[in-house]
Amino acid sequence: MMASSYNAKEEDGHHSGASGPGAAAVKSKKPDNTAFKQQRLPAWQPILTAGTVLPAFFVIGLIFIPIGIGLFVTSNNIKEFEVDYTGSDMDSPCYNCSSNYSWNSTSPCQCRIHFTLDQPFESNVFMYYGLSNFYQNHRRYVKSRDDSQLNGDKTSLKDPSKECEPYRTNDNKPIAPCGAIANSLFNDTLELIYNDPNGNFTPIPLVKKGIAWWTDKNVKFRNPGGNNSNLTSIFQGTTKPVNWQKPVFELDLDPDNNGFINEDFIVWMRTAALPTFRKLYRIIEKKSNMNPTLPRGNYTLVVTYKYPVRSFEGRKRMILSTISWMGGKNPFLGIAYITVGSVCFFLGVVLLIIHHKYGNRNTSADIPN
Repeated sequence: MMASSYNAKEEDGHHSGASGPGAAAVKSKKPDNTAFKQQRLPAWQPILTAGTVLPAFFVIGLIFIPIGIGLFVTSNNIKEFEVDYTGSDMDSPCYNCSSNYSWNSTSPCQCRIHFTLDQPFESNVFMYYGLSNFYQNHRRYVKSRDDSQLNGDKTSLKDPSKECEPYRTNDNKPIAPCGAIANSLFNDTLELIYNDPNGNFTPIPLVKKGIAWWTDKNVKFRNPGGNNSNLTSIFQGTTKPVNWQKPVFELDLDPDNNGFINEDFIVWMRTAALPTFRKLYRIIEKKSNMNPTLPRGNYTLVVTYKYPVRSFEGRKRMILSTISWMGGKNPFLGIAYITVGSVCFFLGVVLLIIHHKYGNRNTSADIPN
């Protein structure tokens, strides 16, 4: 008994760390005695009562519903017209082009689509091209670019980033611009012709400047050696992307819209988040306050078909749209505001009825003595 009691005490003193020479080496896990670590800081905890909850529901409903109605009406006032020119149907004017054209084709194919606008388009009209089933949000696709090269860095021009593989080099020459995004640049050419009642065909002037973000045009994208330099000599020793028909320094005759600062190229390089998207192609500016920008009547869309999409079951379309202070046509925001406001107002009414019926009951009478 004595030996057993002695061993137990010795073992307890060895492991407890409460006393003895090794006690100082054992650090206590108890938090410091401060207001923060002991959770003694002053706090405000709201008490939800009928007098605070019910007005909040009604106020949210009365604010959100008018805002939603305004957004929804504004969106519906935006005029939009869409033409699908994929050419997947046999009766489509672009069927032969879509069936026979590929990335290896050397001569472009042209098709014409006739359509009618039932109502005139006022103010400036924005022309978009739209693609479906095209996943620009794929991780490897999004990373396949060299931002230093696009910003005019001469070192990256001659030695592109490895992120651009397999579109980094071709025939032992660096590709400019490199990467999968640039390689898949949308290159269809769209023209619009108005067929007036007198039988005249009037081409609609399309403005190609001002379609890219200002920060992209003036900050993120620059030509090596400066935007006004001799691009032919600057890009000497590089080669065009595999799917391109001409090098980057021949994208446009205008020196302010050529090379890496070409706005069609810049718009394409801003990748879309969803597989169905649209990108701004041209702007149709209003010339006269007396006449609509696009009068009602018959039009012809002339498509130079150079972008094959049937290999991945994609679709192509041209969209004409006006805009408002809230941007393009998008009824979702208005519907969301109306829905949230209606739900809050409905819950406020329900809770008001419940409070009126049961809130003043003397619950103490239900408690047994």
